[in-house]
Amino acid sequence: MSRFLARLFWTFSRWSLVTEPAPTRPTILIGAPHTSNWDFVLMLAIAWQLGIPVRWLGKDGLFRGWRGPIMRALGGIPVDRSDPAGVVAEVVADVHAGEVFGLVVTPEGTRAGSGWKSGFYRIARQTGMPVTLGYVDRTTMTTGLGPTLEMTGDVAADMDRIRAFYADKAGLRPQLRTEPRLRDESPDAGDRSA
Repeated sequence: MSRFLARLFWTFSRWSLVTEPAPTRPTILIGAPHTSNWDFVLMLAIAWQLGIPVRWLGKDGLFRGWRGPIMRALGGIPVDRSDPAGVVAEVVADVHAGEVFGLVVTPEGTRAGSGWKSGFYRIARQTGMPVTLGYVDRTTMTTGLGPTLEMTGDVAADMDRIRAFYADKAGLRPQLRTEPRLRDESPDAGDRSA
């Protein structure tokens, strides 16, 4: 059903899917530039078209009431902000169990100027998962997956590669785009993430 819905979406959408092949092992799937809540629809269309089982992190408030079962069915994992380490433990257990999935993370908030959060980098280093660069580019009306990168622990060098990929990607609302930059990109930041 999800493949059918994805084909329907790409047939009638103004957006074009331009992508590298889907990863064949568990990966952290970056969604950027994240400038609109409509990015969620594009992410599902990409994942369903490529046959990637996705999981994504959301604040636990999104999973309350009637929305909970729907969000979980779409791959949502509620994050209790008072205990974020529990999410990493759950992801590590799934990786060790041999599951292949894309853990969608949007390190960039939907508000301009907020910078990128480093959670995706910490999870990549703790789990050994690579990072696949998903994108939305309104200037070309394309979206899809870019390269899959291993995070080396050299935060500045890894972020330079990520910045180079996203340099010409505008997002759905270009005025809200944020430069891919972590608060701490010093060489020892990678050691603290491991």
